[in-house]
Amino acid sequence: MGVAVGIFAHQEERRIGRCLSSLPLDRADTVFHVLVNGSTDATAGRAREAAAGRTNVIVHDLAAGGKARTWNHFVHRLLTGGEDAVIFMDGDAEILAGSIDALVSDLTARPEANAAAGMPMNGRSADAYRRTLREERGLFGDLYALSGRFLAAIRLRGLRLPEDLIGDDGLVAAWAHTDLGRDADWRRERVLACEYAGFRCEAVSLLRPTTLRMQYRRMINYSVRFFQNRIISDIMGRDGVDGLPVRMDAVYGEWLPRFAPRALPVGWFDRKALARMRDFARGK
Repeated sequence: MGVAVGIFAHQEERRIGRCLSSLPLDRADTVFHVLVNGSTDATAGRAREAAAGRTNVIVHDLAAGGKARTWNHFVHRLLTGGEDAVIFMDGDAEILAGSIDALVSDLTARPEANAAAGMPMNGRSADAYRRTLREERGLFGDLYALSGRFLAAIRLRGLRLPEDLIGDDGLVAAWAHTDLGRDADWRRERVLACEYAGFRCEAVSLLRPTTLRMQYRRMINYSVRFFQNRIISDIMGRDGVDGLPVRMDAVYGEWLPRFAPRALPVGWFDRKALARMRDFARGK
């Protein structure tokens, strides 16, 4: 029993130390898994330095990248199945003191809930995002928790995210709302907005060329995610979790003829995204 924390880190050598320093690594009931995936920089080494030999901090240096693939590995290969709660967070986030306790306490107090969302605490849109979480009860991949009972059900059924899915949070929230069913089973109260758990992310500066390139790639990924979400919504409404493919690109062929770019400026990134999806559908 106890708590597990999964920290997902890809090319985060600059941020992983600050991320780990924001965590209560001295918690005796918690195992921290640093999931370095597909990284070619010094993320794993920096994580080991920050862990300072703590036996409850395990750094996993995984060759294959991709958050969804790493999520599956964490849930099905690294967890014991007996955790009271599991925290998921990104390696570029810093969490507020007391956040783990708040997430676990909320899930303990509301045993009918499957998930609890941490709140964004900085950035121009933070207030709007917090309102959305309170109203719609979604999840941000930067920080959320799943109950041990719910994780045990996912493990028992062998459910996995499509390994090329962009963004775990939307689909995991749908699983939580529907209790691993279909959209018709959706119940808002199964996901909690945890007011006393929060995270901070580094502000994006468009003045640095490297940041511009990163933001350009990110916008294309957001467009891919937009189209993937349309596919997932159809599957969840019709077949539920059991209808999800192993990989999203396996169903691109039947869906791409139905898709068109949105209006500019986002349409520019949609065109790039659709071109990428066509390449994957052709096996390129």
